[in-house]
Amino acid sequence: MNRVLLGMLTPSSNTRLEPLLSAMVASVPNVTVHFSRFPVTEIALDTNVLAQFDDSKILDAAMLLAHAKVDVIAWNGTSGGWLGFDADERLCRRITEATGIPATTSTLALNEALRLTGAKRMALVTPYLDDVQARVIGTYRNAGFDCIAERHLKLRDNFSFSEVTGALLDSMVAEVAAARPQAISTFCTNLNAAHLVPEWERRHGIPVYDTVSTALWQSLRIAGVQPSVVKGWGRLFDEVH
Repeated sequence: MNRVLLGMLTPSSNTRLEPLLSAMVASVPNVTVHFSRFPVTEIALDTNVLAQFDDSKILDAAMLLAHAKVDVIAWNGTSGGWLGFDADERLCRRITEATGIPATTSTLALNEALRLTGAKRMALVTPYLDDVQARVIGTYRNAGFDCIAERHLKLRDNFSFSEVTGALLDSMVAEVAAARPQAISTFCTNLNAAHLVPEWERRHGIPVYDTVSTALWQSLRIAGVQPSVVKGWGRLFDEVH
């Protein structure tokens, strides 16, 4: 089997997605994950903060991944939730035009998982500010998804997201699960959440789609690898094809 090289674009202040992704593929033969960073330190709707997601900066990082001849490039981030899904779609087109490599994002991958499973009633768990959370909920509403429950932590500093405890995430997931959505998303790629998904799914009986996981799931699919090769990380990999 040839090597499968998965490229991930990473917020510069993120410390969670790299170890999580490396752990996910650790036992998968010939699949490795490779990273390129660009500056992201805060999440807010201020003009200067939104400028962090200017396509040109992300494209520079994508070009570095192209040097490694990766099979796919994923923006492992959730900015499409507040910038709009069209922003992610445009970014993917520009990455592919510049590198010749297919591209995806955590948010577009989540949307595909929701589409494939027919989940229209969802719940969101995030660390974000009130207005960012409202923007994400509105983006999903406009796309035909009903966010029937949500919890957020009103945090702004991206590094602080990585320090949210598992116990706090447990309680947030339990609170939204009580509304019985068809799917829950832990929607932020700097939350230390992906490894907790199997236990949440067992406890609540609801699929949980973490956005670090969705980027990997879709990247594997684009690269021609069955996501089910990833074992022990939840129903997304086991059941959604």
